Parts: sequence; C-alpha cells; structure tokens
Amino acid sequence: MTPDRISCGFLPLVDCAPLVVARELGFAAEEGLDLNLMRMPSWSALRDQLAFGVLDAAQMLSPMPVAMSMGLGGAPKMVDVLSVLSVNGDVIGASIPLVRKMRAVGGMDDFADAAAVGRALIAATKGKLRIGVPFPFSMHAELLSYWLNALGLEGPERLDMRTIPPQKMSAAVAADEIDLFCVGEPWGGFAVASGAAERSSCPALQSGRFHLRKFWLSDMRMPNLTGPRAFYALSGGQGDGLAIRETG
Repeated sequence: MTPDRISCGFLPLVDCAPLVVARELGFAAEEGLDLNLMRMPSWSALRDQLAFGVLDAAQMLSPMPVAMSMGLGGAPKMVDVLSVLSVNGDVIGASIPLVRKMRAVGGMDDFADAAAVGRALIAATKGKLRIGVPFPFSMHAELLSYWLNALGLEGPERLDMRTIPPQKMSAAVAADEIDLFCVGEPWGGFAVASGAAERSSCPALQSGRFHLRKFWLSDMRMPNLTGPRAFYALSGGQGDGLAIRETG
C-alpha cells in the first residue's frame, strides 16, 4: 500500500521535536504515513501555507487556529487541533542594557521573583517598552501584556510589540531593536548564551499544537483506527490528548 503523504510545516523550535522523532524513528511510516517536514521561515508564512493548501498539517502556536477561524490576519480558514506538542519551554529575556537599568533601580535581588522583576522593569523603562514576540496571536504576547499590566504598566500605549521570527530574536536584541522578549526554546537560551540577554523567567504556558487542514481530515484517506494511531505517533507518543475539535 502506498503511504499517505502529509506535508507538515514546522519552525525550528523544541516544539517540533515530536514531529522530527516521528519521521526519523519511523513512527509515522509504521502507520502508513509519508511525513514530509517543511521548514517555514515564520509563523505567518506557515499559517498562509496551511490556509492555501500547500501544507496539510502544521505545528502551530496555540492561539493561531482560533485567529485563523476568525479571519484575524488573513482569510478565515478552519483547522482541527489534534494534539498538544509541548508545555512550557519558553523564556522571557531582557537586553543587557535594560538589565543594568533594572539593577540600578533596585528592588530585586535576582530574577526569581516575577513581581519584583516586573516592577523594576517598569521603573527602568522610559517611554515605550520594545517587546519581541514570535507572533501577534500568541501566548507569548498575551503573557507579557498580562504580567506588566497587572503590575501597573499602562498598556497598550506603553508597549511596543514587535513580531520577530523565533530564530531571529537573539539578533534583534543584540542589535538594540527590542528591550524584552518572550520566545520558545532553544532561541531564548541562545540569546542568553550569546551574551545578548539575561533570562528573567521561564513561564508555564502551552506553546505548540499539531493541526490539520479541515479538507485533509475530512478526506478520510485513512481507516478509522489507523488515523488516531498515526496522529499519536506524530505527536511522539505524547500523553497530552488527541481530542479533535473545531476552532470555529
């Protein structure tokens, strides 16, 4: 039997590991799937490729399918959420010049106390705080806004949210294009290791999910029992659930 070919988009993040493992260790092939992994340059490119049928499936940020179903940022498209690929694995980091200002302000001993860090951050910031996030519709953007607004930062007028692909976040902070960022690993750790930033927090949030286009799922090219097993294999055997739900 000829394997069903799935073109699956991904970004180079820890989130994509289950998909890579499923292909390289043969889990997808065992379930009759030819998993064709296609690296995308940004979340917006991945979204568009999925919406227009170039991709059958994709690793995506959790809020992206909701935004797609509502037509936010593009034409409305329905996708199905099949699996959570990762939980946690994101980093909030600050540029070295900003960290120096925060320490000069005082009120924080280290980066363990989120409230103290946030207050020092607000006190050290004059004008708008330039923040790098991987996508406008992301938990990264929501988390940073909620954190800083809860501590008294007037938003959104004090927040300058800038969309930067994850793999370019370190270069952006090094070039003084942003002051603060929230990004998935390994790019937060890379920014810290390169000396461009200091890690301020490792927030707990649901980052990546596995999604299929509505057309591919309803095409019924796989037997009923093989499909769920295949998607379980695609998620690397994760135990985070395989509930198929519509996001419309």
